[in-house]
Amino acid sequence: MLKHYIKTTEALKQLRKDQDGVVSFEYIIVAAAVITVVIGFFAGTGSTSLTAALTAAVGKVTTAIALPL
Repeated sequence: MLKHYIKTTEALKQLRKDQDGVVSFEYIIVAAAVITVVIGFFAGTGSTSLTAALTAAVGKVTTAIALPL
């Protein structure tokens, strides 16, 4: 029984020191946050959304190009 306790204790100590997957988990969290922000900008409604601003900018460029020189 003592042998199993020692093996389990050593395995838990090893697991606590293991840092291999921490960095990739942090990247996943950052990627999820970035995706959420981007979706929030493009899915917004009203005149303050990014989609509305881009549409207005493209409209102004189109109007400027269509004007005769």
